[in-house]
Amino acid sequence: MAGGQERILRGRIKAMQSTKKITRAMELIAGSRIVKAQQRVQAAVPYSEQITEVVKDLAAAGGTSDSPLLKGREQIERTCYVAITADRGLCGGYNAGVQRATEGEVKADVVGGLDYLIVPVGKKAEGYFRFRRYQLGESFQGFSDQPSYDDARRIGEYVVGLYERGEVDKVELVYTRFITAGSQEVVLRPLVPLSGETVAGGDGKAGSDDGTGSDYEFEPDPLSILDALLPRYVEARIYAALLNAAASEHAFRQRAMKSATDNAQELITNLSIVMNRARQASITAEIMEIVSGAAALEGDSLDMPYLDLGDDGSMFNPSSPPAGGVGSAGADGSTEAAPAAAATATATLEPDDLKLIKGVASVLESRLHEMGIFTFKEITTWTDEDMDRIDDHLGFEGRIQRDDWQGQARRFHNEKYPDDQI
Repeated sequence: MAGGQERILRGRIKAMQSTKKITRAMELIAGSRIVKAQQRVQAAVPYSEQITEVVKDLAAAGGTSDSPLLKGREQIERTCYVAITADRGLCGGYNAGVQRATEGEVKADVVGGLDYLIVPVGKKAEGYFRFRRYQLGESFQGFSDQPSYDDARRIGEYVVGLYERGEVDKVELVYTRFITAGSQEVVLRPLVPLSGETVAGGDGKAGSDDGTGSDYEFEPDPLSILDALLPRYVEARIYAALLNAAASEHAFRQRAMKSATDNAQELITNLSIVMNRARQASITAEIMEIVSGAAALEGDSLDMPYLDLGDDGSMFNPSSPPAGGVGSAGADGSTEAAPAAAATATATLEPDDLKLIKGVASVLESRLHEMGIFTFKEITTWTDEDMDRIDDHLGFEGRIQRDDWQGQARRFHNEKYPDDQI
């Protein structure tokens, strides 16, 4: 029992060690990718800030009148949510956070009698919302850990097209913003239409409160430039969201794999303790069995004396013929000389291998030796009373007669001593 349990525990420990190697490798890979993803986020910040400033300058110069991306709808009837998740799992609660946030906004719209459309970015978002039968638009996936600007352009063209065709009245981004390697948060950011605060108060406005503002001349007119630049501005914001989401994904995965590695090590330690206890219990049980067996053999040898008193008070020795057996006194009270000679001959014989007899093993042979029985010839001299006594002592329940020990002993003796046939 203990050996089987030990074998099972050893297999579980081996499986946990393999799992630990995998999670440790994934943790190190995610840690190395966080640095690269964070560098990409920081590298995209100057471009995002600069294009924002240019849009502000153009808006201040009078380019906001007819731009469709700057005109909000009077009544919001349908909102598009761009949910950015990962293509893979094993990253803790990263995907679940975005999914819950998007689901909460959708439920709020449904309760308010508004319509919605979800644009899933990442396999996890697409599978989650499709399984729950939400209204989905086009799905974008396959680039969550290393997004490119082309991916942002494709998403931007799709959502801007939805807005310009009037299929949706508002577009919002739902993603995880990367703050530090140990801190990220799920945010909801409006994407289209662009809010007035985003494009107001640029340096293109003639003069400023302190009189140090600059005046710009645009060629062609600001409206044409703004119409061409606003889609790029939307793409830049989507690209920044994708980069933040990628960095957050790696951070979540590193923490999740670190926790999985620690849990695997804890399981290995606990299972090792249980296995060692089971092995020690098995060894202790085997030692106890050996000690108990030795004590039992020693107790039997002390309980069974070589000489015992017969029913008539005379000394009985199983190795010599008892009264009434072979070599006993005759009817006239005289004693035959032949049995005495046979007893002398038996005493001079060398010990035989009693294990040749069917049913006699090493332990039983040792117990027969303790009783003073060493040769086949001694067994042939037993009477029925002798066999009953020995059979009761050994607890064989008639095995001596059943296996015909005397017949076997006679055959082996005659084969060993052809000149002394019995």
